[in-house]
Amino acid sequence: MALVSKAHTCSAGLPCRRTKPAISASLYFGDVAHALFDAIERKQLADLFDELGPDAPTLLDPWTTRDLAAHLVLREHDYLAAPGLVLPGAWGRFAERRRTALARKDFPWLVETIRWGPPRGFIRISWVRRFPNLNEFFVHHEDVRRANGRGPRTTSPAMDVALWRNVSRAPWFLAGRLRGAGLELEWAGTANTVRARRGEPTVRVAGLPGELLLYLFGRQRAAQVEVSGPDDTVKAVRRARFGM
Repeated sequence: MALVSKAHTCSAGLPCRRTKPAISASLYFGDVAHALFDAIERKQLADLFDELGPDAPTLLDPWTTRDLAAHLVLREHDYLAAPGLVLPGAWGRFAERRRTALARKDFPWLVETIRWGPPRGFIRISWVRRFPNLNEFFVHHEDVRRANGRGPRTTSPAMDVALWRNVSRAPWFLAGRLRGAGLELEWAGTANTVRARRGEPTVRVAGLPGELLLYLFGRQRAAQVEVSGPDDTVKAVRRARFGM
């Protein structure tokens, strides 16, 4: 399978192994003034992959860190298969075959490919980095951390604002399977709320922005949140399938 990056390629068309820099090139994508939070999450996740190795568990059981790394490489470098990560049916099965093939590759190569970031193109667009990319790397970073006994992080105020912005942008999509209840999200300790799903009665999920994002992406058991409302409606929300 050929990856689409044109820079630093070997004869097979795949990115060559590069010496790990003191600060990853992917952190800035060429401009220190425009460093974004997705780059910080990318670097920290790559460092954690290096620390834990290819066989550590993730919240995406039965996936290991090797499986997750292959998923991230496919998402950013295999433009043909990447749509199958969200599309069901034949395209989804095709993407899974390609991901499985990637997972057989050298784990350090997978990690360095993630660390150095995607080729020039769609994924480097600023709004993509601020929204889907930040979501992707924050959630998958926590998939690895929390499956390996590491609790919630203390994030910076600026990071909390960025995550809350993303929580506010698409809860209707991530909560689309919820039936028979309304859903409100509250940034705990603030007056910030957003209606994720219209309906009555309504359940409120309160937590820090990163925890709310995890909840919306289907990591309800790992997310540190408080769920309140009528008992039957709370049960319906707890049973609901969130995420893409």
